[in-house]
Amino acid sequence: MLRKIKKILKEGHSEIASSKLISWIVFLFSIIIVLISFVSVVFPALIQSSFSEFRDLDFYSQVLDPFELGGLAIPFLAVNFILLGFGFFYHKKRWKLKRLFDFDVSKKNSLIIMVIILTIYITSSTSEITSTETWPDFQRVENIVVNKGIENLQGFNLYVKYFLLTVSHDIFGNMRLVPFIGSIALLIVTFFITKEITQKRIAGIFSLVLVLQSNIFLTYDTTATYSNFWILFYLVSLYLILRKWQLSHFAFILSMFSKALTIAFLPMSMFFLFNNTNSKTRIYLTISYGVLIMFGVIAMSNSDILFGSTVFLPENFWKGFTIMAYQLRFDPIIVIFLLPLTVSMFLKSRAGFYQANSILVLISWLLLVPPLLITFTSQTNEPYRLMPLVVFFAIGAGTLLAKIKQQDV
Repeated sequence: MLRKIKKILKEGHSEIASSKLISWIVFLFSIIIVLISFVSVVFPALIQSSFSEFRDLDFYSQVLDPFELGGLAIPFLAVNFILLGFGFFYHKKRWKLKRLFDFDVSKKNSLIIMVIILTIYITSSTSEITSTETWPDFQRVENIVVNKGIENLQGFNLYVKYFLLTVSHDIFGNMRLVPFIGSIALLIVTFFITKEITQKRIAGIFSLVLVLQSNIFLTYDTTATYSNFWILFYLVSLYLILRKWQLSHFAFILSMFSKALTIAFLPMSMFFLFNNTNSKTRIYLTISYGVLIMFGVIAMSNSDILFGSTVFLPENFWKGFTIMAYQLRFDPIIVIFLLPLTVSMFLKSRAGFYQANSILVLISWLLLVPPLLITFTSQTNEPYRLMPLVVFFAIGAGTLLAKIKQQDV
Protein backbone atom coordinates (compact mmCIF):
# COMPACT_ATOMS: atom_id res chain seq x y z
CA MET A 1 0.00 0.00 0.00
CA LEU A 2 2.79 2.39 0.93
CA ARG A 3 4.51 1.71 -2.38
CA LYS A 4 1.31 2.51 -4.30
CA ILE A 5 0.91 5.81 -2.45
CA LYS A 6 4.51 6.73 -3.20
CA LYS A 7 3.96 5.84 -6.86
CA ILE A 8 0.84 8.03 -7.08
CA LEU A 9 2.59 10.92 -5.38
CA LYS A 10 5.57 10.50 -7.69
CA GLU A 11 3.38 10.51 -10.81
CA GLY A 12 1.47 13.55 -9.55
CA HIS A 13 4.69 15.41 -8.87
CA SER A 14 5.94 14.55 -12.35
CA GLU A 15 2.75 15.93 -13.90
CA ILE A 16 3.03 19.15 -11.91
CA ALA A 17 6.69 19.54 -12.83
CA SER A 18 5.88 18.95 -16.48
CA SER A 19 3.18 21.63 -16.36
CA LYS A 20 5.55 24.12 -14.77
CA LEU A 21 8.18 23.26 -17.35
CA ILE A 22 5.67 23.91 -20.13
CA SER A 23 4.79 27.24 -18.50
CA TRP A 24 8.44 28.27 -18.53
CA ILE A 25 8.98 27.17 -22.13
CA VAL A 26 5.87 29.01 -23.32
CA PHE A 27 6.78 32.12 -21.35
CA LEU A 28 10.38 32.27 -22.60
CA PHE A 29 9.23 31.83 -26.20
CA SER A 30 6.52 34.46 -25.75
CA ILE A 31 8.57 37.06 -23.90
CA ILE A 32 11.36 36.91 -26.49
CA ILE A 33 8.90 37.46 -29.35
CA VAL A 34 7.08 40.23 -27.48
CA LEU A 35 10.26 42.07 -26.45
CA ILE A 36 11.63 41.98 -30.01
CA SER A 37 8.31 43.36 -31.25
CA PHE A 38 8.49 46.24 -28.80
CA VAL A 39 11.89 47.42 -30.04
CA SER A 40 10.09 49.26 -32.83
CA VAL A 41 7.71 50.88 -30.32
CA VAL A 42 10.59 52.55 -28.49
CA PHE A 43 12.85 53.04 -31.54
CA PRO A 44 10.67 52.86 -34.71
CA ALA A 45 13.58 53.31 -37.16
CA LEU A 46 16.08 50.97 -35.48
CA ILE A 47 15.08 47.66 -37.10
CA GLN A 48 14.31 49.21 -40.48
CA SER A 49 17.68 50.96 -40.69
CA SER A 50 19.66 48.02 -39.29
CA PHE A 51 18.25 45.53 -41.80
CA SER A 52 17.78 47.71 -44.87
CA GLU A 53 18.58 45.88 -48.11
CA PHE A 54 20.47 49.00 -49.26
CA ARG A 55 22.73 49.41 -46.22
CA ASP A 56 25.76 47.80 -47.93
CA LEU A 57 25.55 49.96 -51.06
CA ASP A 58 27.89 52.91 -51.52
CA PHE A 59 25.12 55.47 -51.99
CA TYR A 60 23.26 54.41 -48.82
CA SER A 61 23.05 57.10 -46.16
CA GLN A 62 21.32 57.09 -42.78
CA VAL A 63 18.41 59.52 -43.08
CA LEU A 64 16.61 58.79 -39.81
CA ASP A 65 18.12 58.54 -36.36
CA PRO A 66 17.68 54.84 -35.46
CA PHE A 67 17.48 55.75 -31.76
CA GLU A 68 14.85 58.44 -32.09
CA LEU A 69 12.00 57.69 -29.66
CA GLY A 70 8.61 56.78 -31.08
CA GLY A 71 5.36 58.52 -30.26
CA LEU A 72 4.25 55.75 -27.89
CA ALA A 73 7.70 55.17 -26.37
CA ILE A 74 7.23 57.33 -23.24
CA PRO A 75 3.68 56.09 -22.43
CA PHE A 76 4.81 52.51 -23.11
CA LEU A 77 7.85 52.70 -20.83
CA ALA A 78 6.03 54.63 -18.08
CA VAL A 79 2.95 52.42 -17.93
CA ASN A 80 4.95 49.20 -18.16
CA PHE A 81 7.35 50.33 -15.45
CA ILE A 82 4.45 51.17 -13.12
CA LEU A 83 2.43 48.02 -13.87
CA LEU A 84 5.37 45.62 -13.71
CA GLY A 85 6.51 47.27 -10.48
CA PHE A 86 3.03 46.88 -9.00
CA GLY A 87 2.91 43.30 -10.22
CA PHE A 88 6.26 42.54 -8.59
CA PHE A 89 5.08 43.77 -5.19
CA TYR A 90 1.71 42.07 -5.63
CA HIS A 91 3.44 38.77 -6.32
CA LYS A 92 6.09 39.26 -3.64
CA LYS A 93 3.76 40.46 -0.90
CA ARG A 94 1.05 38.03 -1.97
CA TRP A 95 -1.64 40.67 -1.87
CA LYS A 96 -5.14 39.30 -2.19
CA LEU A 97 -7.69 40.47 -4.73
CA LYS A 98 -10.14 37.67 -4.08
CA ARG A 99 -13.19 39.92 -4.43
CA LEU A 100 -12.10 40.90 -7.92
CA PHE A 101 -11.79 37.26 -8.98
CA ASP A 102 -15.05 36.26 -7.28
CA PHE A 103 -17.16 39.00 -8.85
CA ASP A 104 -19.42 38.06 -11.76
CA VAL A 105 -22.77 39.02 -13.24
CA SER A 106 -25.84 36.86 -13.60
CA LYS A 107 -26.88 35.28 -16.87
CA LYS A 108 -29.82 37.69 -17.15
CA ASN A 109 -27.72 40.78 -16.48
CA SER A 110 -24.98 39.67 -18.85
CA LEU A 111 -27.59 39.22 -21.59
CA ILE A 112 -28.95 42.73 -20.96
CA ILE A 113 -25.44 44.23 -21.03
CA MET A 114 -24.60 42.36 -24.25
CA VAL A 115 -27.81 43.54 -25.94
CA ILE A 116 -27.13 47.15 -24.94
CA ILE A 117 -23.50 47.07 -26.15
CA LEU A 118 -24.32 45.37 -29.45
CA THR A 119 -27.32 47.66 -30.06
CA ILE A 120 -25.13 50.75 -29.65
CA TYR A 121 -22.49 49.24 -31.92
CA ILE A 122 -24.96 48.17 -34.64
CA THR A 123 -26.78 51.50 -34.57
CA SER A 124 -23.58 53.51 -34.88
CA SER A 125 -22.16 51.32 -37.66
CA THR A 126 -25.23 50.80 -39.87
CA SER A 127 -24.50 53.88 -41.97
CA GLU A 128 -21.19 52.36 -43.09
CA ILE A 129 -22.96 49.51 -44.86
CA THR A 130 -24.54 51.79 -47.46
CA SER A 131 -21.33 53.64 -48.28
CA THR A 132 -19.00 52.64 -51.12
CA GLU A 133 -15.72 50.99 -50.26
CA THR A 134 -12.56 52.82 -51.26
CA TRP A 135 -10.02 50.05 -50.70
CA PRO A 136 -7.77 49.47 -53.75
CA ASP A 137 -8.60 45.74 -53.79
CA PHE A 138 -12.35 46.32 -53.82
CA GLN A 139 -12.49 46.46 -57.62
CA ARG A 140 -11.24 42.88 -57.82
CA VAL A 141 -13.74 41.77 -55.18
CA GLU A 142 -16.58 43.52 -57.01
CA ASN A 143 -15.57 41.92 -60.30
CA ILE A 144 -15.75 38.45 -58.76
CA VAL A 145 -18.99 38.95 -56.81
CA VAL A 146 -20.99 41.25 -59.07
CA ASN A 147 -19.61 40.46 -62.52
CA LYS A 148 -18.94 36.80 -61.70
CA GLY A 149 -15.31 37.07 -62.73
CA ILE A 150 -14.40 33.59 -61.55
CA GLU A 151 -11.23 33.60 -63.62
CA ASN A 152 -9.80 36.05 -61.06
CA LEU A 153 -10.38 33.61 -58.22
CA GLN A 154 -7.24 31.49 -58.18
CA GLY A 155 -6.76 28.48 -55.93
CA PHE A 156 -9.17 27.36 -53.25
CA ASN A 157 -8.44 29.66 -50.38
CA LEU A 158 -11.16 32.29 -50.87
CA TYR A 159 -14.21 30.31 -51.93
CA VAL A 160 -16.00 30.52 -48.58
CA LYS A 161 -15.41 34.26 -48.39
CA TYR A 162 -16.69 34.92 -51.91
CA PHE A 163 -19.63 32.58 -51.43
CA LEU A 164 -20.74 34.62 -48.40
CA LEU A 165 -20.14 37.89 -50.25
CA THR A 166 -22.21 36.61 -53.18
CA VAL A 167 -25.03 35.68 -50.78
CA SER A 168 -24.82 39.14 -49.28
CA HIS A 169 -25.00 40.82 -52.70
CA ASP A 170 -27.51 38.58 -54.49
CA ILE A 171 -29.95 38.01 -51.63
CA PHE A 172 -29.69 41.18 -49.54
CA GLY A 173 -28.59 43.56 -52.28
CA ASN A 174 -25.62 44.78 -50.23
CA MET A 175 -22.19 43.21 -50.32
CA ARG A 176 -21.25 44.61 -46.90
CA LEU A 177 -24.20 43.30 -44.90
CA VAL A 178 -23.04 39.70 -44.34
CA PRO A 179 -19.46 40.81 -43.46
CA PHE A 180 -21.04 43.16 -40.89
CA ILE A 181 -23.05 40.26 -39.47
CA GLY A 182 -19.81 38.25 -39.39
CA SER A 183 -18.16 40.96 -37.30
CA ILE A 184 -21.09 40.94 -34.88
CA ALA A 185 -20.75 37.16 -34.66
CA LEU A 186 -17.03 37.58 -33.96
CA LEU A 187 -17.85 39.76 -30.95
CA ILE A 188 -20.34 37.20 -29.66
CA VAL A 189 -17.93 34.27 -30.11
CA THR A 190 -15.23 36.29 -28.32
CA PHE A 191 -17.60 36.60 -25.37
CA PHE A 192 -18.41 32.89 -25.30
CA ILE A 193 -14.85 31.59 -25.66
CA THR A 194 -13.64 33.92 -22.89
CA LYS A 195 -16.54 32.84 -20.70
CA GLU A 196 -15.74 29.19 -21.42
CA ILE A 197 -12.08 29.66 -20.49
CA THR A 198 -12.70 31.70 -17.35
CA GLN A 199 -16.16 30.46 -16.37
CA LYS A 200 -17.06 34.12 -15.80
CA ARG A 201 -19.50 36.19 -17.85
CA ILE A 202 -17.94 39.49 -16.78
CA ALA A 203 -14.65 38.36 -18.34
CA GLY A 204 -16.43 37.66 -21.62
CA ILE A 205 -18.05 41.11 -21.61
CA PHE A 206 -14.69 42.73 -20.87
CA SER A 207 -13.07 40.92 -23.81
CA LEU A 208 -15.92 41.87 -26.13
CA VAL A 209 -15.55 45.56 -25.20
CA LEU A 210 -11.79 45.43 -25.79
CA VAL A 211 -12.33 44.08 -29.31
CA LEU A 212 -15.05 46.64 -29.94
CA GLN A 213 -12.80 49.59 -29.04
CA SER A 214 -9.98 48.43 -31.34
CA ASN A 215 -9.22 50.72 -34.27
CA ILE A 216 -8.39 47.70 -36.46
CA PHE A 217 -11.74 46.09 -35.72
CA LEU A 218 -13.68 49.31 -36.35
CA THR A 219 -11.75 49.90 -39.58
CA TYR A 220 -12.52 46.53 -41.14
CA ASP A 221 -15.77 45.44 -39.42
CA THR A 222 -18.05 46.34 -42.34
CA THR A 223 -15.72 45.90 -45.28
CA ALA A 224 -16.30 43.25 -47.92
CA THR A 225 -12.72 43.52 -49.15
CA TYR A 226 -11.08 42.54 -45.87
CA SER A 227 -13.90 40.72 -44.12
CA ASN A 228 -13.51 38.98 -40.75
CA PHE A 229 -14.87 35.59 -41.88
CA TRP A 230 -11.51 33.85 -41.55
CA ILE A 231 -10.83 34.86 -37.96
CA LEU A 232 -14.48 34.21 -37.05
CA PHE A 233 -14.32 30.59 -38.26
CA TYR A 234 -10.90 30.11 -36.68
CA LEU A 235 -12.15 31.35 -33.31
CA VAL A 236 -15.17 29.06 -33.64
CA SER A 237 -12.78 26.12 -34.22
CA LEU A 238 -11.03 26.90 -30.91
CA TYR A 239 -14.35 27.28 -29.10
CA LEU A 240 -15.53 23.94 -30.45
CA ILE A 241 -12.39 22.26 -29.07
CA LEU A 242 -13.73 23.31 -25.66
CA ARG A 243 -17.40 22.57 -26.28
CA LYS A 244 -17.97 20.21 -29.24
CA TRP A 245 -14.59 18.90 -30.29
CA GLN A 246 -15.99 16.65 -33.03
CA LEU A 247 -16.78 19.73 -35.17
CA SER A 248 -13.65 21.73 -34.48
CA HIS A 249 -11.66 20.81 -37.57
CA PHE A 250 -14.63 21.53 -39.84
CA ALA A 251 -14.70 25.12 -38.59
CA PHE A 252 -10.96 25.30 -39.17
CA ILE A 253 -11.46 24.16 -42.78
CA LEU A 254 -14.04 26.93 -43.29
CA SER A 255 -11.48 29.40 -41.98
CA MET A 256 -8.80 28.00 -44.26
CA PHE A 257 -11.12 28.30 -47.27
CA SER A 258 -11.82 31.90 -46.26
CA LYS A 259 -8.16 32.88 -46.11
CA ALA A 260 -5.10 30.72 -46.72
CA LEU A 261 -3.12 32.47 -43.98
CA THR A 262 -5.04 30.33 -41.49
CA ILE A 263 -2.78 27.43 -42.45
CA ALA A 264 -0.03 29.21 -40.52
CA PHE A 265 -2.24 28.98 -37.41
CA LEU A 266 -2.09 25.18 -37.24
CA PRO A 267 0.70 25.15 -34.59
CA MET A 268 -1.49 27.35 -32.38
CA SER A 269 -4.44 25.03 -32.83
CA MET A 270 -2.33 21.98 -31.98
CA PHE A 271 -1.08 23.52 -28.74
CA PHE A 272 -4.59 24.67 -27.83
CA LEU A 273 -5.81 21.16 -28.57
CA PHE A 274 -3.22 19.45 -26.34
CA ASN A 275 -3.76 21.97 -23.57
CA ASN A 276 -7.54 21.54 -23.47
CA THR A 277 -8.41 17.92 -24.22
CA ASN A 278 -8.12 14.53 -22.56
CA SER A 279 -6.30 11.53 -24.01
CA LYS A 280 -9.09 10.03 -26.18
CA THR A 281 -10.27 13.36 -27.58
CA ARG A 282 -6.66 14.38 -28.12
CA ILE A 283 -5.94 11.31 -30.24
CA TYR A 284 -8.93 11.87 -32.52
CA LEU A 285 -8.25 15.58 -32.95
CA THR A 286 -4.54 15.01 -33.44
CA ILE A 287 -5.29 12.65 -36.32
CA SER A 288 -7.78 15.04 -37.93
CA TYR A 289 -5.54 18.06 -37.49
CA GLY A 290 -2.59 15.95 -38.62
CA VAL A 291 -4.35 15.46 -41.93
CA LEU A 292 -4.85 19.21 -42.12
CA ILE A 293 -1.14 19.74 -41.43
CA MET A 294 -0.24 17.39 -44.29
CA PHE A 295 -2.63 19.28 -46.50
CA GLY A 296 -1.07 22.54 -45.32
CA VAL A 297 2.45 21.34 -46.10
CA ILE A 298 1.37 20.35 -49.60
CA ALA A 299 -0.38 23.68 -50.04
CA MET A 300 2.63 25.61 -48.75
CA SER A 301 4.84 23.80 -51.24
CA ASN A 302 2.58 25.32 -53.90
CA SER A 303 2.45 28.72 -52.28
CA ASP A 304 2.33 30.45 -55.67
CA ILE A 305 -1.36 29.56 -55.60
CA LEU A 306 -1.90 30.60 -52.00
CA PHE A 307 0.35 33.55 -51.34
CA GLY A 308 1.70 34.63 -54.73
CA SER A 309 5.28 34.12 -55.90
CA THR A 310 7.67 32.35 -53.53
CA VAL A 311 10.69 34.34 -52.43
CA PHE A 312 13.34 34.19 -49.75
CA LEU A 313 14.26 37.56 -48.27
CA PRO A 314 15.98 36.93 -44.92
CA GLU A 315 16.46 40.65 -44.28
CA ASN A 316 12.67 41.00 -44.14
CA PHE A 317 12.38 38.69 -41.15
CA TRP A 318 13.34 41.33 -38.60
CA LYS A 319 11.30 43.98 -40.39
CA GLY A 320 8.23 41.87 -39.71
CA PHE A 321 8.58 42.69 -36.00
CA THR A 322 7.85 46.37 -36.66
CA ILE A 323 4.08 45.81 -36.76
CA MET A 324 3.72 47.24 -33.25
CA ALA A 325 5.06 50.62 -34.36
CA TYR A 326 3.29 50.80 -37.72
CA GLN A 327 0.22 48.57 -38.13
CA LEU A 328 -0.82 48.83 -34.45
CA ARG A 329 0.04 52.48 -33.80
CA PHE A 330 -3.66 53.39 -33.59
CA ASP A 331 -4.34 50.65 -31.04
CA PRO A 332 -2.38 52.03 -28.06
CA ILE A 333 -4.11 49.77 -25.53
CA ILE A 334 -2.63 46.68 -27.18
CA VAL A 335 0.78 48.29 -27.68
CA ILE A 336 1.07 49.57 -24.11
CA PHE A 337 -0.45 46.66 -22.20
CA LEU A 338 0.70 43.58 -24.15
CA LEU A 339 3.94 43.17 -22.18
CA PRO A 340 2.23 43.32 -18.75
CA LEU A 341 -0.38 40.89 -20.08
CA THR A 342 2.36 38.47 -21.14
CA VAL A 343 3.95 38.52 -17.67
CA SER A 344 0.54 38.23 -15.98
CA MET A 345 -0.36 35.20 -18.09
CA PHE A 346 2.89 33.53 -17.04
CA LEU A 347 2.20 34.17 -13.35
CA LYS A 348 -1.32 32.78 -13.70
CA SER A 349 -0.04 29.67 -15.45
CA ARG A 350 2.53 29.15 -12.69
CA ALA A 351 -0.26 29.46 -10.15
CA GLY A 352 -2.23 26.70 -11.85
CA PHE A 353 -4.32 28.46 -14.52
CA TYR A 354 -2.86 26.58 -17.48
CA GLN A 355 -5.25 28.16 -19.97
CA ALA A 356 -2.86 31.10 -19.75
CA ASN A 357 -0.34 29.04 -21.71
CA SER A 358 -2.81 28.76 -24.58
CA ILE A 359 -3.29 32.53 -24.64
CA LEU A 360 0.46 33.16 -24.65
CA VAL A 361 1.03 30.77 -27.55
CA LEU A 362 -1.83 32.32 -29.54
CA ILE A 363 -0.45 35.85 -29.07
CA SER A 364 3.26 35.10 -29.55
CA TRP A 365 2.75 32.92 -32.63
CA LEU A 366 0.60 35.63 -34.21
CA LEU A 367 3.47 38.07 -33.68
CA LEU A 368 5.81 35.60 -35.40
CA VAL A 369 3.61 35.06 -38.47
CA PRO A 370 4.23 38.53 -40.08
CA PRO A 371 8.04 38.10 -40.14
CA LEU A 372 7.68 34.62 -41.63
CA LEU A 373 5.13 35.82 -44.18
CA ILE A 374 7.27 38.58 -45.66
CA THR A 375 10.39 36.41 -45.52
CA PHE A 376 9.08 33.48 -47.55
CA THR A 377 6.36 35.03 -49.71
CA SER A 378 5.78 38.12 -51.81
CA GLN A 379 2.99 39.24 -49.49
CA THR A 380 3.14 42.41 -47.44
CA ASN A 381 1.99 42.85 -43.87
CA GLU A 382 -1.39 44.55 -43.85
CA PRO A 383 -3.17 45.83 -40.70
CA TYR A 384 -6.31 43.71 -41.26
CA ARG A 385 -4.24 40.56 -40.79
CA LEU A 386 -3.70 41.60 -37.15
CA MET A 387 -7.38 41.13 -36.31
CA PRO A 388 -6.61 37.75 -34.65
CA LEU A 389 -4.05 39.48 -32.42
CA VAL A 390 -6.69 41.98 -31.33
CA VAL A 391 -9.08 39.16 -30.45
CA PHE A 392 -6.57 37.06 -28.51
CA PHE A 393 -5.25 40.09 -26.65
CA ALA A 394 -8.83 40.81 -25.59
CA ILE A 395 -9.39 37.19 -24.53
CA GLY A 396 -6.11 37.22 -22.59
CA ALA A 397 -7.08 40.43 -20.82
CA GLY A 398 -10.42 38.85 -19.96
CA THR A 399 -8.71 35.84 -18.38
CA LEU A 400 -7.08 38.19 -15.85
CA LEU A 401 -10.50 38.25 -14.19
CA ALA A 402 -10.52 34.45 -13.85
CA LYS A 403 -9.75 32.77 -10.57
CA ILE A 404 -6.08 31.96 -10.25
CA LYS A 405 -6.32 28.19 -10.04
CA GLN A 406 -8.37 26.17 -12.48
CA GLN A 407 -9.63 23.90 -9.72
CA ASP A 408 -11.17 27.01 -8.11
CA VAL A 409 -13.12 27.90 -11.23
